[in-house]
Amino acid sequence: MTEKATSEAPACGLEETTSESAHVPLTELFGDTAAPQAPGGEQAPGGQQASDPQESARQPPDPAASAAPAGPAATDPALPREDVPSAPLLLAVEDVSDSSVTVSWEPPERLGRLGLQGYVLELRREGALDWVPVNARPMMVTQQTLRNLAVGDKFFVRVAAVSSAGAGPPAVLERLIHIQETIEAPKIRVPRHLRQTYIRQVGESINLQIPFQGNPKPQALWTHNGHALDSQRVSVRTGDQDSILFIRSAQRSDSGCYELTVQLKDLEAKAAINILVIEKPGPPRSIRLLDVWNCNATLEWTPPQDTGNTELLGYTVQKADKKTGQWFTVLERCHPTSCTVSDLIVGNSYSFRVFSENLCGLSASAAVTKELAHIVKTDIVAKPKSFVERDFSEAPSFTQPLADHTSTPGYSTQLSCSVRASPKPKIIWMKNKMDIQGDPKYRALSEQGVCTLEIRKPSPFDSGVYTCKAINVLGEASVDCRLEVKASATH
Repeated sequence: MTEKATSEAPACGLEETTSESAHVPLTELFGDTAAPQAPGGEQAPGGQQASDPQESARQPPDPAASAAPAGPAATDPALPREDVPSAPLLLAVEDVSDSSVTVSWEPPERLGRLGLQGYVLELRREGALDWVPVNARPMMVTQQTLRNLAVGDKFFVRVAAVSSAGAGPPAVLERLIHIQETIEAPKIRVPRHLRQTYIRQVGESINLQIPFQGNPKPQALWTHNGHALDSQRVSVRTGDQDSILFIRSAQRSDSGCYELTVQLKDLEAKAAINILVIEKPGPPRSIRLLDVWNCNATLEWTPPQDTGNTELLGYTVQKADKKTGQWFTVLERCHPTSCTVSDLIVGNSYSFRVFSENLCGLSASAAVTKELAHIVKTDIVAKPKSFVERDFSEAPSFTQPLADHTSTPGYSTQLSCSVRASPKPKIIWMKNKMDIQGDPKYRALSEQGVCTLEIRKPSPFDSGVYTCKAINVLGEASVDCRLEVKASATH
């Protein structure tokens, strides 16, 4: 069996022949050989194929074959059937394009006793009687491609296996092969920058180049807002792979949705491109000075009548003092239609103006206030707040009382307490309700409200109840404690 392979046939059209043997029947490629049986079981006369009598009638006798020495085929006009291969199997078309066709087949069931030398592929144009061989000599392949065909060609193909004894019966493809133009569905590829709204300014040119695909060349149609284009303003040039829309000088009326439709028979593709043509806005319609106070001025204005075919980005507010007349920007892209200008210089008079702004920039002119804002210096009058003096007077009260104390004879001891009072109180120390002031045995101290009584070298006789009394004009208070001086034990 032969291995399946792929071969490209020599470039040839249906109108040309490849060799002198172009019209030689398959059974005469290698001398007198046995021919396939004609319908009805009879062998065709003279060794020719009975399936195409007209072709056999047109073939002249081969002088070379007549003059050749008589071989085994010549001595035996009817070769055994086993010497000739049978017809190839499963002849089919693998692929058809607009310029080529590929056919394939399987080896025959019977290769013949003398072995297989290859296959011969032939084609016949529709309406013609002659079979034209694609390869002049047998080729050991089971697939061939016919190239350089023309669109509209129609033909049949057949293939026969060839051995040393001659060509076997051909396998004929009953299907008529028609070379047609390949249809590729149209497709539009919109550039990335055109997938969103395409913005241009008035006076600028618009040049849209939209690539598309399709085979054969599709028809391209442009519309503007669903209507046909104005040929006096818009020019369109469509090539094999793209369509170009051109407007030399854009106007605001050119804004809208441009739709490109690419049609190919019953197939079509559409793409929409939004174009916005804009220009600078007009100035605010009016402006007025609402209020002036201290170093501030409040302005208010109305939006412009023409926004330039697009949204406003805001307003720019400027000021100019009467002395210099120079304009300075104080606010940019202010969205409200009112504002307050601060930090104005005292003694100056100011004018204000407002510009509108969009993507094209500031408006060509501005709205200017008619009246001036006078920043007047005002007199400063001090207004002290009334102050109520707080009364801190307070009757004496002890915040820390005296504590009972035990002392040892011969060692000085102290009694302490703390008092709060305003005005400053008079402090009196007493022992057992008796005033002890002026007694050298006792020393009284008073500092920052802390009252201390020092008892020098006390003796058991100094034991008793000690009282501290504080007195001022608002009242008096006293605290007391017990002092116990223990006598030392005697042995």
